Amino acid sequence: MKPVGVVYLVGAGPGDPSLITRRGAELLQRADVIVYDGLVNAVLLDLAPAHCERIYGGKKHAPAGTALSQDQINGLLVEKAQAGHVVVRLKGGDPFVFGRGSEECEVLHAAGIRFEVVPGVSAATAVSAYAGIPLTARGLSSTAVFATGHESAGKPTSDVDWQALARAGTVVLFMALRTSRDCVKRLMAAGKPGDTPAAAIYWGTTAAQKTVVSTLAELPDAIEAATLKPPVLLVVGPVVSARDGLNWYEQRPLFGVRALITRGVERARAFAHQLADLGAEPVALPVTQLRDSDGEAKAGVAAAIADIRDYSWVVLTSVNTVRRFMAELDAAQLDARALGNARLACVGPATAAALADCGLRADVVPQRGDAKGVADAVVQASGDAIAGARILVPRAVHGRDEAIDALRAAGATVDVVHIYQTVVTPADDASLRYGLARLRKREIGVIAFFAPSQVRALFELAGDDAAALIRACTVVAAIGNTTKAALEKRGVSVDVVPSSPRVEVLAAEIAQRYKDLAEHNPGD
Repeated sequence: MKPVGVVYLVGAGPGDPSLITRRGAELLQRADVIVYDGLVNAVLLDLAPAHCERIYGGKKHAPAGTALSQDQINGLLVEKAQAGHVVVRLKGGDPFVFGRGSEECEVLHAAGIRFEVVPGVSAATAVSAYAGIPLTARGLSSTAVFATGHESAGKPTSDVDWQALARAGTVVLFMALRTSRDCVKRLMAAGKPGDTPAAAIYWGTTAAQKTVVSTLAELPDAIEAATLKPPVLLVVGPVVSARDGLNWYEQRPLFGVRALITRGVERARAFAHQLADLGAEPVALPVTQLRDSDGEAKAGVAAAIADIRDYSWVVLTSVNTVRRFMAELDAAQLDARALGNARLACVGPATAAALADCGLRADVVPQRGDAKGVADAVVQASGDAIAGARILVPRAVHGRDEAIDALRAAGATVDVVHIYQTVVTPADDASLRYGLARLRKREIGVIAFFAPSQVRALFELAGDDAAALIRACTVVAAIGNTTKAALEKRGVSVDVVPSSPRVEVLAAEIAQRYKDLAEHNPGD
């Protein structure tokens, strides 16, 4: 039988990727195909499995190739579903609030294709909330209405009842930027006082958010003076006056800052949450990917695992090393009991936490979280027994030798095995393209590196402009001194190296650096 596909119309929210619903996130993780709009944050695409085909379905500003018409989008949804795929149509905001979702559903229904609509957080509620404007509030407004300021071309008459809009306590206008003067005239002609508080909110819920507050009569001039461009949401009503006390989002220390994290989404998540809590918009830039070792390296890993009971120490220098090493033990049909004779050293708290997730406690976690620090800690913990001790160091191909050299200098026998390799992410990766585009447009305020391999990869991907693009960021951060050295070797100064290699410390010290710069250059 021919496989039967399905299309899920999923609301992605207005821009902040954390506003995706749980149902929406679950479906992205199952998708074979994603057709996504231009207003969708590209970070969400990384929730999909590796095999998923990601197709830009915006009607303009295509990142590659030609933008699609609505008819082309409709045909694509039908084609992919008829081929038996699980298709996610990822739409900005809510699919059924000025999103043409109903039109796409009608096409799917006519073609006999099963579909499901997953509501999203509408821009009407989210953007106004992020601007500190409640749509209803006791004593200010008990009604709120949504309308479009841009109806279909060729429509013989308007079905927007401006008289009804003018009577509502709060009016929210979508797609009304270019028609703002006409919309304001119609509202005032229908009885809305010209001194009614009003606001225009650009790219709400993102680092680019900008809120212009005015009276209704003066709003078009205020928009023009601020040179706002789409997307913009207009809010009209007494509730706008509540913004002075409710403007929570724009008061955060890193508000307005896009922070580029040179990690894949999974590894970047904890740091991204810390930055988001401080008001930044995290952007994952997965410049590297992990691959299994092969050939001679694979054989070396197998030999080390076979002799695992002969080692005095296993030194683990990254979270990835922990996960790959435990996977190799499992593949050899061994478990933690095979490590009974070995003590375990971890380079820092994050690596130790990954080991704890496997049910193992690190014997040594140095205060100085780098390769030299962990080697010194092992030497100190071993005492005289370091001479002749056999130590296993599983690591990535092309890893740094500081720890190995220090251990050998102390008299230990060190076996190094390449348990995985780090490769540069292919240039067609959607998140990579998105992050690089933001970097090249000078839209990044913070860039953070977590390994020398990420520095090398970004310089390869960005080419001759890499150093200038990184230096254009207000704050350049490195998780440790080896990563800092890799940047400085390429002519890039580092502003922040955290006092402890923990993401919460790194985020806090980046925010402090921003505060110091703002106080030193108040006019910038």
